[in-house]
Amino acid sequence: MKEKPGIATAIPRRRYRIGEFTLTVLGEIESTDGRSYRYIAAVINGQNPEPGMYITAEQGTAGQGVYDMRIILPDGADVIDQSERWSELDAFVEEVIRIVSRVLQLGDETPYQLM
Repeated sequence: MKEKPGIATAIPRRRYRIGEFTLTVLGEIESTDGRSYRYIAAVINGQNPEPGMYITAEQGTAGQGVYDMRIILPDGADVIDQSERWSELDAFVEEVIRIVSRVLQLGDETPYQLM
């Protein structure tokens, strides 16, 4: 994954199980790639140690307090939204679960909070 976030340190904030996938949300991130992340969600399939998808809230170019939501997949990355809402953990997690469920076609799966 060529645009994988560079993480020096981070603190896990939430963890969910959605079907066979585990979703971990990180906060207080010190990055090694020059980006200013508010949150990073990493999606892991089964026992695979490497995430197959990331969704980030990072300081945007639109202005102070506005965060870009970026989805990172093995074949590339795109900013999919910009909002002040992505600075709030609950709003970020709610949207991430919706996106992950749609992208991975997990419509029938209920997310279970593990942490």
